[in-house]
Amino acid sequence: MAAEQGAEAGASGRWLALALISVGVLGPLTTWFSATAILPELTRDWDLSPAAAAWLTNAVQAGFVAGALGASLVNLPDILRLNRLMAGAALLAAVANAGLLLAPGPGWAIALRLVTGLALAGVYPPALKLMATWFRRGRGLALGVMIGALTLGSALPHLFRALAGGADWRSVVLGSSLSTLAAAALFALAVREGPHAFARATFDPRQSLAVLRNRPLMLANLGYFGHMWELYAMWAWFLVFAAASGQAGGAVPFGSPSMLTFLTLAAGAGGCVLGGVLSDRIGRCLTTAGMMAVSGLCALLIGFAFGGPPALLGAVALIWGASIVGDSAQFSAAVTELADPRFVGTAVSVQLGIGFGLTVAAIWLLPLVAEALGGWRWAFLPLVPGPLIGLVAMLALRRLPEARLLAGGRR
Repeated sequence: MAAEQGAEAGASGRWLALALISVGVLGPLTTWFSATAILPELTRDWDLSPAAAAWLTNAVQAGFVAGALGASLVNLPDILRLNRLMAGAALLAAVANAGLLLAPGPGWAIALRLVTGLALAGVYPPALKLMATWFRRGRGLALGVMIGALTLGSALPHLFRALAGGADWRSVVLGSSLSTLAAAALFALAVREGPHAFARATFDPRQSLAVLRNRPLMLANLGYFGHMWELYAMWAWFLVFAAASGQAGGAVPFGSPSMLTFLTLAAGAGGCVLGGVLSDRIGRCLTTAGMMAVSGLCALLIGFAFGGPPALLGAVALIWGASIVGDSAQFSAAVTELADPRFVGTAVSVQLGIGFGLTVAAIWLLPLVAEALGGWRWAFLPLVPGPLIGLVAMLALRRLPEARLLAGGRR
């Protein structure tokens, strides 16, 4: 009876937990694109080559991949207390990001971005598992809200830069570092696991391979991989695309390329909440397939809006921003429902590690495509196959009997 009352009391606090975890995640994620948002200034001050500029973003991706896969090999998210792991990782991210203020040049900056990505692998995957300990019903919505906070955090450096105007780029770095430091304190002092905690695991590196042999899990992962091929490359290079469009057409919606980029990325926060609601009502597979159909179409059409009427570019950009990440949380929700409960953290880390590995290639590829085509107008076309493959994978998963485990039987 006491256990049931404890679980009931815990469940009643799940919305507070959702708010605390989401606010906590928002802080560290501002460090993800803190260097990307100030890339024009860093290019000017450090005389960056195109390759060095790309690696200021790609180093975070590579660090995250190394951290996520390393954590999965030792089952770290299934062994340590999640709030302690997240607090320590957020502290490391804050310190590494602040190191940009002292970096003498691009070499040191790229190394610091690598450490930042490594640290973020100790925040994002554990946060997904932590949120799942608070929600059985409504898990899709809860994870959607959390990924929405992550998306907003990723977008905020562009807002900082847009509002700062001619201020020193260091103010963007300082703001993101302080918000990450505050998140570390929040994780340490106010966040805890919910009443539906997963069983503790022991070290077993075979589990990181076992999740790749599970067919339903692999289809969910394939859907995620297609989604990730598109997502971070668009986030990383949209500011450059928007600036080039303004130079070609003379006008950029919402006043500046930075503000357009912020609003495009921030639209994803609303898309994530919508994706969570739809996923819990009509099913994970249908929701993710629908979102990828819309985002893939936008990747195809955005080139037609390049240099065109600001209203057209703004409309396509906002729809793309909402749909490109609106399904993201649902792939992770699917993993928490399909994986062995003892190794949910490992399964999520494997999914994220491989998915973010693909983003390194996509981010590296797009400037090369832009150079080959003589501009950024059609540079996003190589992203289209990603959501197409992901859509096919999720519809294939929907036909399997294991899909009944998703969203209480909603496929």
